[in-house]
Amino acid sequence: MDEELTKSLWVRIKGRAGAGDIIVGVCYRPPDQGDGADEALYRQIGAASRSQALALMGDFNHPDICWRDNAAERKQSRKFLECVDDNFLLQVIEEPMRRGAMLDLILTNKEGLVGDIKLKGSLGCSDHEMVEFRILRAVRRVCSKLTTLDFGRADFGLFRDLLGRIPWDKALEGRGAQDSWLIFKGQLLQAQEQCIPTKSKSSKTTKRPPWMNKELLGKVKQKKEAYRGWKQGQVAWEEYRETGRAAREQVRKAKALIEISLARDVKDNKKSFYRYVSEKRRTRENVGPLRNETGDLVTQDMEKAEVLNDFFASVFTGKSLSHTAQVTEGRDWENAEPPTVGEDQV
Repeated sequence: MDEELTKSLWVRIKGRAGAGDIIVGVCYRPPDQGDGADEALYRQIGAASRSQALALMGDFNHPDICWRDNAAERKQSRKFLECVDDNFLLQVIEEPMRRGAMLDLILTNKEGLVGDIKLKGSLGCSDHEMVEFRILRAVRRVCSKLTTLDFGRADFGLFRDLLGRIPWDKALEGRGAQDSWLIFKGQLLQAQEQCIPTKSKSSKTTKRPPWMNKELLGKVKQKKEAYRGWKQGQVAWEEYRETGRAAREQVRKAKALIEISLARDVKDNKKSFYRYVSEKRRTRENVGPLRNETGDLVTQDMEKAEVLNDFFASVFTGKSLSHTAQVTEGRDWENAEPPTVGEDQV
C-alpha cells in the first residue's frame, strides 16, 4: 500500500484463529492536495476496504462536507464522498472538533467495529481535539437455532373461540390467586399450541437496516459486481460509475422514506421510532468537563461526581430546611382561611 504521493500509514493486526485481520490506517490529507494524490489515496482506501475489518482515521481536510445529508460543496469533497460510498464505509464521528468544522474522521467498513468514542480536549498548542475510541473485536459467534412463535400464521379467531368456551367462573371458583393463575396459564398454553405455529430462527442471520428491501439489496449487489468487474477490466468505468450512482441514489431515497414514515407515525408507533433513533446514536460521554468552586476544570469521573454532589447538597442548606419547618408548623392550615391575592400584589 505504499504510495509516495500520500501521507498515510497502514498496519495489519493479526487476528486469532477463525477471526479475520484488522487493517488500521492513519492518514493526513493537506488542504491543498492535488487530484493525483487524492486518486492515490482513494486507491489505498479501496484496497484496504476489501479486508474484513477496517478502521481508518485522520485529518482529511474536507470542512464543507455535511455528513448528515451526505452532501458537499467542493468538487474534491464530493469525490471523497463517492469514495466512501463506493467502498461502503461508515463515518462514526458526529461532533465537530476544530472551530466548528469536522476535519478529523474515523471510517470503518464494519458496523460496531469502532465504539466508545470520546473527545479528550486539545494536546499542547494544537487546535485539534484528541479522539479516544476502541476497536471492538467481535467474538466468534455460536450459531444457535431458536424456536419462536410465528404470529404471522396464527389463527386468532380460533384462539379466542377456544378460550371463550371455558366456564371461567366455575373453573376459578374458590381458588386462590396462585391456583387461578396456574389454571389460566395451562388453558392459554393449550390454546396457543393449537392456534399459533412455531418457526426456527437462527442467530447467524444478520439484521438488515429497516430501509433495506429486496429491490434495494439487488441494486447494492449489482454495484458490488460492477466494482469487481471494473477492477478486473471486464466492466467500463462509465458503466460502473452509473451503476454506483444509481445504487447510492436508491439508498438515499429509501433512508429518507423510512425516516419520513417513522416521523409521521411516531404517535402511533413510538417503539419503532425510538429504536431507529437509538441505533443511530453513538456512545459518548454523558457529562462533560466541569468547573469546581475554585474555578479549576474537572475531567475525572470521581471529581465530577463530587462537584455535582456539592452543588445539589448546597440547595438543601440547614437554613432553608429550618425555615421550611417553621412555616409548616407555625400555621394551623386546617382551620385557616384560604389565602387571597389582591390586584396590587399581582
